[in-house]
Amino acid sequence: MDTYRIEWKTSALKELKRIDRKIIPKIIHSIEALATVPRPSGVRKLKGSELSYRIRVADYRIVYEIIENKLLIIIIRVRHRKDVYRD
Repeated sequence: MDTYRIEWKTSALKELKRIDRKIIPKIIHSIEALATVPRPSGVRKLKGSELSYRIRVADYRIVYEIIENKLLIIIIRVRHRKDVYRD
């Protein structure tokens, strides 16, 4: 089975730093698990995009894109569920 490389957008890293420190290890663990299973149980494909997916970790959502031909996952957003889809 192939392993995906994980890259973070700078804005997603900034969002991660603003999250409660107790939940950050769970979020990091979930993101690292995407390297071997890019579409885990509970994943949702986002409407209006061919590449975007989201997973839930407690009250937070991780929005990411899967680039299959490069074996790449790009973390786009890490935000609370009430704010994740706002710009």
